[in-house]
Amino acid sequence: MRFHTFSSFFGKAVTATVAVGGFLLFAAVAPAKANAWDDCNRRIAYTEWRYHEAREHSGPYSSAARHWAHEHHEALERCARYERDHHGDWDRR
Repeated sequence: MRFHTFSSFFGKAVTATVAVGGFLLFAAVAPAKANAWDDCNRRIAYTEWRYHEAREHSGPYSSAARHWAHEHHEALERCARYERDHHGDWDRR
C-alpha cells in the first residue's frame, strides 16, 4: 500500500511540474516578440527627446547635442535593421 501512495504522489508532482513548465514556456515566448518593436520605437522617441533637450539647453553644436544626434541615428538604424530582418521580404530568403 505504501508504494501506491508514493507513486500516486510522484505522478501528481510530475504532472503539475510539466503543466506549470509548459505554461511558463508558452506564456513567455509571445510577449518577447511583441515587445521588441515597442522597445525599438521607445528608444527612438527617447533619443529624439534627449537630442531636442540637449539642443535647447546647450545649443545645436554642443557635445551633448552631437552625442544624442548620434544615439538617435543609431536607434533609427537598429530599428530599420530589426524591421528588415523580422518583417522584410520573405521571398528573398
